[in-house]
Amino acid sequence: MNRLSIILPAKNEGPALKNLLPRLRQAQPGAEIIVVDDGSTDDTRDICAAAGVTCLSSPYSMGNGAAIKRGARAASGDVLVFMDGDGQHDPADIARLLEKFAQGYDMVVGARDWGSQAGVGRGVANTIYNWLATRMTGQVVEDLTSGYRAVRADRFREFLHLLPNGFSYPTTSTMAFFRSAYPVAYLPIKAAQRVGKSHIKPLKDGIRFLLIIFKIATLYSPLKLFVPASMVFFLLGCANYLRTFLAYGRLTNGSALLWSASVIIFLIGLVSEQITALTYRKSD
Repeated sequence: MNRLSIILPAKNEGPALKNLLPRLRQAQPGAEIIVVDDGSTDDTRDICAAAGVTCLSSPYSMGNGAAIKRGARAASGDVLVFMDGDGQHDPADIARLLEKFAQGYDMVVGARDWGSQAGVGRGVANTIYNWLATRMTGQVVEDLTSGYRAVRADRFREFLHLLPNGFSYPTTSTMAFFRSAYPVAYLPIKAAQRVGKSHIKPLKDGIRFLLIIFKIATLYSPLKLFVPASMVFFLLGCANYLRTFLAYGRLTNGSALLWSASVIIFLIGLVSEQITALTYRKSD
């Protein structure tokens, strides 16, 4: 039977952990539980000690993704379950994730419904991410950014070098699994309101979330993003040429620049495709 490790990144989540850890131990008494303390200044370490769970502490905050990577390296289980330490995720859902996982999947993601999204803005952004990821992969992606997931440990560790130190590790790991043809499944869950204040900063993380859209494409197949963009510039160049030819009877610099941009964008996509293929090549 596979050994289970449950990893919770936490930064000043003491009040939530005080309630969550006993429930987690009751739901999965045989599991290894690891709380990765991302530079907390509260009583996180004392709460973990009282609950009898492992606490890996960082001297300063390195980011949610960095905590995930540290926990994945330290875990001894064959199956890893990642969940937030802020009380949003129900420990009872772990059994459901593992039941689905046992059907032959390498990753099972807890998919939140609209009512479980942290605000309308986050819900709209996640809907856009899910749609784009579905278009890129050809598979239905129900929740690209959910942090509640069960994964096969050896598969997940293949991609640790790709994971960012920030908040977008779910996006990166999901697209990496799809790219490597590791089966991924989604399981509907309900997420509660977090305990305490969110660590996400709207302006800074809003810009970062926009960059996730480009990461989705470049992690899976860059040409699927760059070829359409190249075609748009090419058609704009043709349209501009038609307009200037009918009006002035000549080719203008604007059309030449648009066509040049089309070629450059396509070549960038071609190079990116080769770099992506090398990124996923296993080392000896």
